[in-house]
Amino acid sequence: MSGEARGRAQVLRVGIVLVAWLLATSGARSLMAPDEGRYVGVALAMLHSGDWLVPRLDGLPFFHKPPLFYWIGAAAMGVAGPVEWAARLPSVLGASAAGIALFAFLRRWTDDRLALWSTVVLATMPYFFLGAQFANLDMLVAGCISATVLLAAWAVLAHDEGQPWRAALALAHAGAAAGLLAKGLIGLLLPFLVLAAWCAWTRRLATLWRLCRWLPGWALLLALAAPWFVAMQRAYPEFFDYFVITQHFRRFASSGFNNEQPFWFYLPVLAGLTLPWSLGLLLPRRGNAAPEPGAAARDVDRLMWTWLIVIVVFFSLPRSKLVGYVLPVLAPLACVVARRILASGPMREGRGLKAAAAAAMALCLAGVGTLVAMPQPGARLRLPADARIGPDDQVLMLDSYIYEIPFYWHLRAPVMVLGEWKNPPEPERDDWRKELADAARFDEARASRLLVDASRLPAILCAPRVTWLVGPNNSQLQHPWLAGTKLVAVNDRLAVWRHDGAARRGSHCAGLSDDLPERQP
Repeated sequence: MSGEARGRAQVLRVGIVLVAWLLATSGARSLMAPDEGRYVGVALAMLHSGDWLVPRLDGLPFFHKPPLFYWIGAAAMGVAGPVEWAARLPSVLGASAAGIALFAFLRRWTDDRLALWSTVVLATMPYFFLGAQFANLDMLVAGCISATVLLAAWAVLAHDEGQPWRAALALAHAGAAAGLLAKGLIGLLLPFLVLAAWCAWTRRLATLWRLCRWLPGWALLLALAAPWFVAMQRAYPEFFDYFVITQHFRRFASSGFNNEQPFWFYLPVLAGLTLPWSLGLLLPRRGNAAPEPGAAARDVDRLMWTWLIVIVVFFSLPRSKLVGYVLPVLAPLACVVARRILASGPMREGRGLKAAAAAAMALCLAGVGTLVAMPQPGARLRLPADARIGPDDQVLMLDSYIYEIPFYWHLRAPVMVLGEWKNPPEPERDDWRKELADAARFDEARASRLLVDASRLPAILCAPRVTWLVGPNNSQLQHPWLAGTKLVAVNDRLAVWRHDGAARRGSHCAGLSDDLPERQP
């Protein structure tokens, strides 16, 4: 085989092993609330509705994020059915893209040993491994960002060495388009910030400027990413203000959306969740343990450090911080750790590296085991074997929206949700109320049917059809009329009741009348 063919075969083998490693335990546990239930539920609704353009949460347009995760998840569940590993496949593919791109890039611009061990370190970081098996958008966009940075840097290095660069740059633009469709503007902004800072450090800004003016790349990016955004703006005039202004800029500047944390929050997160590999940064460098890297390898090292610093600082600036935000730094961190270990003397020997990799794999699997043992009330609230939700039955959730119930109950239609929808209190943070209320703005007619208040309970429950009621297991304190229904299932947090309705419309049932009593305080 030629050197190029041998390199492609190596990349293929690494990719197969990486996907198999990440996929092996991705179906071992139930969906976690709220994130996994929310995003998987949107993907499943897309599959069931046949509308592959508009993401919907409980049947209402849900524009918190773009649709790439939902497209991949819906397609996977369309083939395999609503099973956990298919629901998590978008995250597995995002992580795999980061690992494969890292291996291919380092193999081309440094050496095979660093490429291999950087990929091993990345794949066995508990932070990376568990993020790859968590069904939300963070790992998918992290993979897109990582691939975009590495491909664009490949194009920069190749351009300056007089080698072919257009294919790499075209793929970088495709990666940026995928990042835009995965989580919005950060899919394009973060790679640009990293590349601009790196090119300034290595005195390549002129090269970056020339490559930025390559119009075929931008044409490819727009052809891939723009149609969905244009379609949504045409169908929903408020889309731009909500998706761009609110979900990007206001979220970045505000502390009310997510957890407020100090500026240094991500430093202990990265150190702790990448054990044991993060300890490799403490190893002393031995003078003759490894040869000094060449010019290209030194520039690769500068790329990795720039990448680490830019993204950590970017996500440290806002007060709201979530653990998954900095997943894009794991690829460069893995390279930095592997470089340090390979230059440390004794750890360069195969036995020490293999022992560290085995320990890291054990921590990854222990993390999965810990998550399996964690209680998930929505996932465990299964209907008895003799209870079946018929095609004409209706489901009403009481004062809550349990995201994972539609997935585990195989519901194909939206459910009704009881709450204070006419004059709701302004939520301080993101929760199910805010998400449904925001979605209702884009389809008020459907929202009026699905989001119900107490005054509509007689018409809903006294119709001649079966109603399944789901809510906290103490809901009877708030709704005494539940005493007239049949308790079907209960666990430590949730319960299900069945109400068979009335023989004819207008009949009173379950102790309800047209004048409902006030809800208990």
